[in-house]
Amino acid sequence: MQLKRVVVTGLGAITPIGNSVPEYWDGLLKGVSGASPITRFDPSKFKTQFACDVKGFDPLQHFDRKEVRKFDLYALFGLVCAHEAFLNSGLDLEKIDLERAGVIWASGIGGLSTFYEEVAAFVAGDGTPRFNPFFIPKMIADITAGHISIRYGFRGPNFATVSACASSANSLVDAFNYIRLGKAEVFITGGSEAALTQPGIGGFNALHALSTRNDDYATASRPYDKDRDGFVLGEGGGALILEELEHALARGANIYAEVAGGGLSADAYHMTAPHPEGIGAIKSMRDAIIDAEMKPEDVDHINTHGTSTPLGDVVEPKAILSLFGEHAYKIAINSTKSMTGHLLGAAGAIESIATVLAIHHNIVPPTINHFTDDPEIDNNLDFTFNKAKPREINVAMSNTFGFGGHNVTVVFKKFSGK
Repeated sequence: MQLKRVVVTGLGAITPIGNSVPEYWDGLLKGVSGASPITRFDPSKFKTQFACDVKGFDPLQHFDRKEVRKFDLYALFGLVCAHEAFLNSGLDLEKIDLERAGVIWASGIGGLSTFYEEVAAFVAGDGTPRFNPFFIPKMIADITAGHISIRYGFRGPNFATVSACASSANSLVDAFNYIRLGKAEVFITGGSEAALTQPGIGGFNALHALSTRNDDYATASRPYDKDRDGFVLGEGGGALILEELEHALARGANIYAEVAGGGLSADAYHMTAPHPEGIGAIKSMRDAIIDAEMKPEDVDHINTHGTSTPLGDVVEPKAILSLFGEHAYKIAINSTKSMTGHLLGAAGAIESIATVLAIHHNIVPPTINHFTDDPEIDNNLDFTFNKAKPREINVAMSNTFGFGGHNVTVVFKKFSGK
């Protein structure tokens, strides 16, 4: 069977450093930190009192007040960035086959704020159940995929992927596979997350996963730095329009990059910790390269998972060195989480957008907040510390790993028309 080719024709993002793709990309290149003190609730009794929040977002600029009541914040983020991607793609709903257009949308957690608010109100009450009729549909992790399909009338495959922090990378690979197998022509795919709540901060604090650098929050997300002490919680969403190549060419679409391959694996090791030898990461990267019909030496750039955690930041470079050997030193590596924080289930989407734009513009965004080399990490690797770096990029990878040992790698390549 001859597989179809798949390209990226639209992008949308709402992030802690910009509420559109141009703003997000500009923030990445300037090395902007999205971290700020938490104002959504009183964090004074929490170990972590800051996060990478979305700033200046007013849902009433996008929806009427009645509609807003029906959506959790994670769904609002998803609908807004999906619409940006749709507009950016130039798709005409009257000229595409809506039965061959689908939505695969991810969230690692779903409507956490809705769940917390409804349960807290019940516990604080007299025991009489007075739940919002939208409680369940606002909370469930698949509802954003449903809302997006309703908005555009897409009647093709429609579902959610949930694989913790790998969720939206998973959604992208699934959409890629549906298109190249000929089961659809267009997908809106990506993910959104809004876990910046008391249970979100408190739960990750209980795991000792978050940075507690409250006195210097702007530099708290410091992947690969010796003094990193945990990730910074982020929120937002990212959307990509994936399209079958001939379908895109026939309508004269702008093509950002080609999706070349995807790899998925499991560590089969621990609930939250990565395998110490990075065997799952090695497999997902290797399988993605094989799927793309490439060699490791073809890879120019890797947007790493790079969360700023003590264990993960040691294991991922080790896995890269194990797979790529000497070529690893020629790869431009970065972690955009140094700027956006960790968007959990939406991380793979916004980092894939950064990877696609790195190819499109031939420039690698920096890994900011690097001050001290970690002797456990090979610092001869090119981590693109602190400053963006112009570079010819023909092939790039985005790594996303999640609790439960889920690993996803996506390979993109410059579109040449061949």
